[in-house]
Amino acid sequence: MIPTLVHYMLKHLQASKNCCSDSAKQNVVAETHGSIMAIGINRPEARNAVNQETAQQLLETFTSFEKDPSLTAAVFHGIGGNFCSGYDLKELAHQRTSIKLEQDVTKGPGPMGPSRMQFSKPVIAAVSGYAVAGGLELSLLADLRVMEQSAIIGVFCRRFGVPLIDGGTVRLPHLIGLSRALDLILTGRPVSAQEALAFGIANRVVPDGQAFQHAMELAEQISTFPQQCLRADRLSAYHSTFDASSFSEAMQFEFDHSKHVILKEAVPGANKFSSGTGRGGAFS
Repeated sequence: MIPTLVHYMLKHLQASKNCCSDSAKQNVVAETHGSIMAIGINRPEARNAVNQETAQQLLETFTSFEKDPSLTAAVFHGIGGNFCSGYDLKELAHQRTSIKLEQDVTKGPGPMGPSRMQFSKPVIAAVSGYAVAGGLELSLLADLRVMEQSAIIGVFCRRFGVPLIDGGTVRLPHLIGLSRALDLILTGRPVSAQEALAFGIANRVVPDGQAFQHAMELAEQISTFPQQCLRADRLSAYHSTFDASSFSEAMQFEFDHSKHVILKEAVPGANKFSSGTGRGGAFS
């Protein structure tokens, strides 16, 4: 574990202990470690449920990440033992007349904040505790999810008549298939980390307390690769999944958005290989 990561974890562990007495605390804590931004929801007293203030802070933080050319990846996590328990239903109950939702999804944020965003760079979710209802939807923003052994995901809002309006019914079927997605959406049942791994929601399952560390290490590894090539391949994968009108159109998109990388990164990479770098599958 890198020293800056140790410092970060100790600092925010202490912050989470003092959260209830600190009225000036930030609901979203963001710190950069080299080219990686760690974005943490900081409402442990509410299992990191997202209220309007938190949603706005998440939106601003992810917008800052997206616009910063020096950043290569983000690690999205929850401080204090849970990723996110969804939208703050206590706020919804008491402020139902003052909550305004942007109905045109192309013009404004979702209720959870950044849920309607599409990123040009990788985002990795470090999931501990509960990632349920809107929290599950936020985890689906990420390209990859690292889950702790005891973590639980699920559409818990099913019990209270709260719909998935932060992308859950869009991203989940694309990620794991319609049948499995409907299993979660219709039943609202809790899903363990191991079942989430089998379904394809989780990409890694790690011991409790280690999701953030593993997610940071994964982000660091991804960030060492030639970035234009990585982002072109990532973009094409998303396009073929969500936007392509046909196989041939998806193939054309792939070529058109990758050809500029050949001279900039592929030829220098081929020269490195010719000189012996990376032989035998070495990543160092």
